[in-house]
Amino acid sequence: MSDSVHNRIALLRAEQGVSRRELAEALGVHYQTVGYLERGEYSPSLHLALRIARFFDLPVEVVFSITPFPRISDTERSA
Repeated sequence: MSDSVHNRIALLRAEQGVSRRELAEALGVHYQTVGYLERGEYSPSLHLALRIARFFDLPVEVVFSITPFPRISDTERSA
């Protein structure tokens, strides 16, 4: 079992028109931290994951998962 944490941060940021820098400022982290999170190079602490979910006003399990999220192109084909 992998210790990777998958996330939808980049997708959510794009949907809401939020830059990495804006998200980082709202969370009190460096903007590079947001990039590391988005690329899966860094797994957030529980506290940070909860703050990110709250920023997007979503349940944490919608933003983060221990299994990969399906690609949007795959979900559109199956609909």
